[in-house]
Parts: sequence; C-alpha cells; structure tokens
Amino acid sequence: MTQSAGATLVRVEPLAFRFADDGLVPNNPALPFVVYRGAVDVTGRDPAAAIERRFAAHGWGDMWRNGIFPFTHYHSRIHEALGVARGRARVRFGGAAGEELEIAAGDVAVLPAGTGHQRLSASNDLLVVGAYPPDGTYDLCRATPSMRERALATIPAVPLPATDPLYGADGPLLALWRR
Repeated sequence: MTQSAGATLVRVEPLAFRFADDGLVPNNPALPFVVYRGAVDVTGRDPAAAIERRFAAHGWGDMWRNGIFPFTHYHSRIHEALGVARGRARVRFGGAAGEELEIAAGDVAVLPAGTGHQRLSASNDLLVVGAYPPDGTYDLCRATPSMRERALATIPAVPLPATDPLYGADGPLLALWRR
C-alpha cells in the first residue's frame, strides 16, 4: 500500500479483457478494457474524493459523480475511467459480445474508446466517479448501426493517455495500451 495524492492506494495487477465488435458496439480493436480490483481504499468519510484525488493527480479530469447508465453506450472519441466509491453493480462491458462483471467499492475500470458498458443491476448506495484523460472529446454513443459506423472512424484516432489514472506514468495501463 502507498499513501499518495491523498488516498491509500493498493498496487494491484489489473485484469485485461478484449471484446469483439458485436455489430452495434465497436469496442476497441487495439486496446484492452482494464479492471483494478480493490485498488483504492474507500473507507473514509468521502470515498469519492479519494478516487477524485487519485485521478486528478495523474491528469485525468472532467470528473463526475453518479452511477452508470442502464442502457448500452460507449464513447468513441475519449477513454474513460470509472472508480467505484460506494456500493456495487453488475455491469455488462463490451456489449452483447462482452462480459458481465460485478464491480464494487475500491475497484477502478479503465475503458478504451469504443468499449460498451451498461449497468444491469446495482446496490442502492452505488456511487461512481468518472474521469477522462486531457486529450479527447466526450461523446455519448448508443448501440446503433449508424453510431457504430461513425465510431469505427473515430476510435483509432483517440490519443493514448500519458498516464495511468491510478498509478501515473509508470502504471500498468501504459504497457497494456502500447500499440
């Protein structure tokens, strides 16, 4: 465990997944979806602030606090980090061709542009912090043929982040996302 950027952080090996294009959700052909299980200690009074400090320390910003939409969606022009501050949720990542995962407080998921995600169920206290690297443009795409076609052109142009949202310049995300 390390104390950095105002939050206790556990150095964990990430899980990495690759999802195929399912015809509606393009996913990312080059970069894996990454999950850090139990990486952030969220036992304090404001667990979302602990995650926000981690993300901000490594240049991931434009943050929000909320949940995860209950419909399949993705972002075709930017990568996204989701940190679970409270509660738990069952989320389908990767669209119809993806995986259903249970994510819980302390987990952080990093979605490369194009990765579908949909909340299937959640505890009443679910609180998620979302953040984005400085390069890219937020968009919200739904699982439709026309949005998929447009996304196929934009996803490869999304720049790689300079840092891992949790571990900075030496984080495992950068090695996993080398093209």
